Amino acid sequence: MLLDQTLWTQRIFLGGQWTESSGGVRDVVEPATGAVIGRVGVADRFDLDRAAGSAVEAQRAWAATPHPQRAAVLRKAAQLWTQYANEISWWNVHEVGAVPGMAGFALHVAEQECYEAAGLPSLPYGELLASEQPRLSMARRMPAGVVGVISPFNVPIILGIRSVAPALALGNAVILKPDPRTAVTGGVVLARVFEEAGLPPGVLQMLPGGAEVGEAMVTHPSVRVISFTGSTAAGRKVGELAGRHLKRVHLELGGNSALIVLDDADLDEAVNLAAWGSFFH
Repeated sequence: MLLDQTLWTQRIFLGGQWTESSGGVRDVVEPATGAVIGRVGVADRFDLDRAAGSAVEAQRAWAATPHPQRAAVLRKAAQLWTQYANEISWWNVHEVGAVPGMAGFALHVAEQECYEAAGLPSLPYGELLASEQPRLSMARRMPAGVVGVISPFNVPIILGIRSVAPALALGNAVILKPDPRTAVTGGVVLARVFEEAGLPPGVLQMLPGGAEVGEAMVTHPSVRVISFTGSTAAGRKVGELAGRHLKRVHLELGGNSALIVLDDADLDEAVNLAAWGSFFH
């Protein structure tokens, strides 16, 4: 069993351990019925600071790990999405409100993201540069360090794993802040998958929390990169803070299923796809 509630109830994943949070607890509410189906820990700024310190220490050893070993962890994680598909899908349906087809699609994407990320560690990590002198000049890509991932409530698996998996594969540590409304599907699930896959302790931290924790992550000096998915209003604040603190930032902000239909398109097919894209989830 991957998601045994006795392991993670009222806890966060910090330093490779399921530990009590400093920010209290929150009920996991099924949107379809209003029923309470679990309780998760809620992080605060103190937890974020502890997580950042742990991530910095763990990242050094993880970055030095031979690339075949890092790739093996990602491949194992991919297999676990399939192995525990029924269990994970249950939470996706009952906590997020996803229809079963969407829940299955999210698992497929998560599996493939991990397999794709497993191919990154062995890619060339530098390039030769032109030089006026008879010498060899080379640029080498290095892990950024600690990457902060802020994921939303609506498609929490896909919009979390697409940032978490490649960051881990390339030797970074990750602090994942899922939306507290979907902290199990968007946070506990990812933490448990990588824990079972053999990721070393401290390389992935999972801290559900609100805007206060997100702001602390963006401004923390140890967090070098921010990946944010959410509303345009929140994204503006993240971008402003990231710019002020000279962080690398990746933003995917709000939209409303925009679709461009060119004059040579099959109109019936375009309408069908527009409806599917808008109402599948």
